[in-house]
Amino acid sequence: MKIETGYLYHIKDEFFKIINDDGIMINHENGHSRPSYLAIRDKDILWFIPLSSKVSKYKPIVEKKKNKYGSCKSILIKKIAGKEQVILIQNAFPTLEKYILSCHTIDGKIVKVASAVQREIVNDFKYIISLKEKGLNLFFTDVDKIKNQMLKEHANSIEYEFSK
Repeated sequence: MKIETGYLYHIKDEFFKIINDDGIMINHENGHSRPSYLAIRDKDILWFIPLSSKVSKYKPIVEKKKNKYGSCKSILIKKIAGKEQVILIQNAFPTLEKYILSCHTIDGKIVKVASAVQREIVNDFKYIISLKEKGLNLFFTDVDKIKNQMLKEHANSIEYEFSK
């Protein structure tokens, strides 16, 4: 399966067991394939941003942040596949292709986020990453620990393939 930026996917339960991070949004009820995650490709690492349908829960949080800071780039509320969805950039995490369970589909069609919405999400994600690099961490997960673990796994798999 080719993983591409802007499409929605589901993550295997195995990933969440390996990572064991309290800040990460795990699958509801083992194997239920929720939430859906928006993919952003970054070289060998894939970043996944969880989506939530709990718009009424997050709208006040977004408004509070906008009132306090002038904008909110860590949580977006946008229409995806015809429904308002919450895009939780603050809950993003890196992983590898081997932990992708499936593409998210509706009526048998793979869900892709509209280009304009996708650009906004990617730009806000890059902004949140840049803040982290400057010392202001808005991520709920330990993205450095997870990324290092994923890069180590990736390197080990390449080394294994090379030694065959």
